[in-house]
Amino acid sequence: MAGNIPSADLIVIGGGIHGCATAMYAALRGLSVILLEKETVARHASGVNAGGVRRLGRHYEEVAISQRAMELWYGLQDFVGADCGFNIAPQIRVIETEDELENARQRVKDLNEMGFDHEVILEQNELREYLPAVSDHVLAGLACIEDGFAQPFHTTFAIAQKAKAEGVRIYEQCRATGLKQADGVWSVETSQGAFKAPKVLVAGGAWGNELSSSVGEPVPLEDCAPMMIVTSRLPHFCDAVVSALGRPLSFKQMPNGTVVIGGGRRGRADRNTNLSEILFDELHLTAETAADIFPIMREASIVRTWSGVESILPDGIPVIGPSAKHEGLYYSFGYSTHGFQLGPGCGEVMAELIATGETKYSLDAFAVNRFAA
Repeated sequence: MAGNIPSADLIVIGGGIHGCATAMYAALRGLSVILLEKETVARHASGVNAGGVRRLGRHYEEVAISQRAMELWYGLQDFVGADCGFNIAPQIRVIETEDELENARQRVKDLNEMGFDHEVILEQNELREYLPAVSDHVLAGLACIEDGFAQPFHTTFAIAQKAKAEGVRIYEQCRATGLKQADGVWSVETSQGAFKAPKVLVAGGAWGNELSSSVGEPVPLEDCAPMMIVTSRLPHFCDAVVSALGRPLSFKQMPNGTVVIGGGRRGRADRNTNLSEILFDELHLTAETAADIFPIMREASIVRTWSGVESILPDGIPVIGPSAKHEGLYYSFGYSTHGFQLGPGCGEVMAELIATGETKYSLDAFAVNRFAA
């Protein structure tokens, strides 16, 4: 690590919530950290998502880390010293058919057997106490009462600022283009020259596969562009964050009366140009779903829309953990449109793993080489 090449104990590649959180927690463990971001912090998925802070509906393999992440979310604003727009609010998935209700009951039973009791069934009368404006056809709800939502850009930026305050050096407009290892030291080639460290974390979101592939560990990432709607202001009618068990939807009313709608309908994304495109036929279906479940939404007009570049893996869960081939190399990317809530938890877990070589959480399901066969 001689000469003028910037060096540290750890280089984090990617300035989204996962890269920034890992950098922050690693610095708090005493590591010197450099974070490289090809554009600006929170530029893509971590700054433009729906902001749901949800444990509800997690893949079973994610539940334990999601639980830990939620514990961190409750104190995150005080910890980073900034307003992240975090509010505790029930997360509720509305149930529209008997088959959906049966599946929801089985899920609650499964979670209880795993030792988790955060998801509950709201029968029809109880559901209407939380969602008085919901359509009459809705039968019940699957809920996590103490989940919430936050402002994604503000949160990610606040974590980045806390990381800087703990000594993390952040280089923006600094695209990582290659990884090489020699004598136990990684050299990260970038648009601003080389950086060196014995340990590297690839947390590059939709672009993470570019670097993992360059060292012989490709994963089948598919581009996607989650789309969001903001409506005109409506009288207050909803305090929960609402989704649907059988249809794509993410829905919440903000304190100013506007409604933010998203949840699975996707536009067109291009990682090569860093651009995303709204597909209005798909967006129309999102608006129709919202109005079907909340009839009051037929009175609203769309004020603006946006999307961002994300990526999805075939099994719908991310790559988290060490390289299967290279010492000192780690991954945390491919969060498949649901990584925001996991950010603090995965950041803490990855910092622990990088600093100590172990973690109490099983990461086997997230292994980078799980697609190799």
